[in-house]
Amino acid sequence: MPMTTANKLTIARVLMIPVFLVILYWGFPGSSYVALAVYIIACLTDLADGYIARHYNQVSDFGKFMDPLADKLLVVSAMLMFVEQHQMPAWALLLVVAREFAVTGLRLIAVDNGRVIAAAWSGKIKTASTMVAICLMLLWNIAWLNTVCWVVIVVTTVYSGVEYFVKNRDVFRKAA
Repeated sequence: MPMTTANKLTIARVLMIPVFLVILYWGFPGSSYVALAVYIIACLTDLADGYIARHYNQVSDFGKFMDPLADKLLVVSAMLMFVEQHQMPAWALLLVVAREFAVTGLRLIAVDNGRVIAAAWSGKIKTASTMVAICLMLLWNIAWLNTVCWVVIVVTTVYSGVEYFVKNRDVFRKAA
């Protein structure tokens, strides 16, 4: 595996996840602000590694695998803490995780059929709105705002998941 700058940023993001969780779990005064800073830095590494990989020809199989996995781990880790802290219902997190497994499964079936399913705009909107919602929930733990945030996460997650399956339903016909 070439240790490119893009791959180093992805690894750094993965390593920030336990730091983020420990800070949130520890719960010292101001810990949510420190956790927010770590989360934002992790999100910025996601933007940076994608840019660097594409613009400096550092796209690798490791990056193709680890970058989306790191993103999912970061988001699910934050949402898991929100569930534990009663800021978000567990079923909302379950929907997010189920969508991720389903879309990943769809992509694997497509690859077996020689087709690559690129990220759709709805998936990019889902990712961006989820990251912003998580930042808002870390910044202000207010019941009504938490509800608005997790509803936005659920709606964009379900919409993008349904869109992936509708636009790529022919993958199943080919697989059968």
